[in-house]
Amino acid sequence: MSAVAQVQAPTIDYLGLSPVLATLVGSVIVLMVGLLPGRSVQRVAVPLVTAYSLLAAIGLTIGTWAPGDTEPIIANALAADTLGLGMSMLFYVAGLAVLLLSLRSPAIRDAGAGEYCSLLLASITGMTLLAGAENLITLFVGFELLSIPLYVLCASEVRREPSLESGLKYLVIGSVGSATLLYGLALVYGATGATDFGAIAAAVRELGPGDPLFLTGVALTATGLAFKASIAPFHQWTPDVYQGAPTPITAFMAVATKAAAFAVFLRLFHGALIGAQLEWGPALAALAWVTIVIGNVGAIAQSSLKRMLAWSGVAQAGYLLVGVVVGTQLGLQATAFYLAVYLIMNVGAFAVVIARERVSEHGDGIRAFEGLGAASPWLAWPMTISMLALAGFPLTAGFFGKFYLIDAAVDGSYEWLAVAIVVGSMISLVYYLRVIAVMWMGPIEISLPTAAGRPRRVRAVGGWSPEADARAQPETSAVAIVMAAATIVLGVIPGVLLDAARDVGTSLSSFI
Repeated sequence: MSAVAQVQAPTIDYLGLSPVLATLVGSVIVLMVGLLPGRSVQRVAVPLVTAYSLLAAIGLTIGTWAPGDTEPIIANALAADTLGLGMSMLFYVAGLAVLLLSLRSPAIRDAGAGEYCSLLLASITGMTLLAGAENLITLFVGFELLSIPLYVLCASEVRREPSLESGLKYLVIGSVGSATLLYGLALVYGATGATDFGAIAAAVRELGPGDPLFLTGVALTATGLAFKASIAPFHQWTPDVYQGAPTPITAFMAVATKAAAFAVFLRLFHGALIGAQLEWGPALAALAWVTIVIGNVGAIAQSSLKRMLAWSGVAQAGYLLVGVVVGTQLGLQATAFYLAVYLIMNVGAFAVVIARERVSEHGDGIRAFEGLGAASPWLAWPMTISMLALAGFPLTAGFFGKFYLIDAAVDGSYEWLAVAIVVGSMISLVYYLRVIAVMWMGPIEISLPTAAGRPRRVRAVGGWSPEADARAQPETSAVAIVMAAATIVLGVIPGVLLDAARDVGTSLSSFI
């Protein structure tokens, strides 16, 4: 009697999968709603449905938060542990902030509100899959679902040549990074004979030290992820793409894409590849040091705030990579904590850049911020707080973030990387404090005619006028103020976020 093989469907935890479904289904619904006629549909209905999808995903993520629970939601493919859920919360918050910043953007009008918001939700879905990946195939599917919508979003201001150029550059460089990652994953599979992270971890322990096929695969995988995370020397695309893309999308890439890249860095290198930490650790440490130096030095000469924040993001990627290098639970917690505060600091800064470039003849140039402290203190203060936090000043969330990373580096016997973080932060004062000085110490005076025909002296801010300031977008200012307030609150009372970071650290405890 011959046995009949039966194919069994994988076990799926639909409750754990619900946050992913919220953004995935939301992406389809938003696209369909965007096809309806009427200006109110484009301006109100589409953003509302997008916001509801993200809020639903946040609520479902909170509802499924269970520290220590590592049960897969799709067998051997996707996990709903605190690492994946914590990173997903960052993606959803970033999506809400970018949605608000995009409401008056030319990009959402040129691309169409339905298409724009649908692509945004699709990219967030890819990030969520990437952060929860437990399998090399799931990892690559999430990576591509993250990237492809972003290529289109970068070029969504179709009437502006730099935006189209940004989308093309990101497509070309992103394709190279994806191909490199895929080749690296294939070699890791070839060396270990497995695609599941648990099976790979077991195979790594059986491999002898210095296996050339395995090490080549790890190197190519790290290179592909380094492209996405803007780690030097694979960062060359970052300043050009950041400057050319619509600024809300630049903000999204700067925080959410980086968080997704480091989420999979943590899951792959602290999970599947932790057994080879002594082999990949020194190489990543060298990359972290180079990234910190190149990012901070490159930012000094920039006159465009978007390019400056791009180079700053390169340096910040170096700091974050330190948490990956040490290969400890403390390093995982420190990286998760810093990713959260980095999102808050950076979104606040980009919100002010958006508000200024829409009313200033100098766009995102530093001259657009001259005298901003006197003209618009509700924008100048959030920018000041963001710059101080990114530099790591005390009483800001950035200080605790860098302190946590330094503690992880020392605990992991990488004291020289802790010194690199301190020195890099000192160098960064040159360009962060310059922005603050321009806002509070650099007003320009111009003459405006009065009703009597006599000139009246007023402060001008890079093309600012009272009429232009009256048209300032309230939602953009609100995002900047909320993020600045959160930066200060978490700098004084970081306990809630520290507890969440510790919960994230429990997700890979079986590997580390």
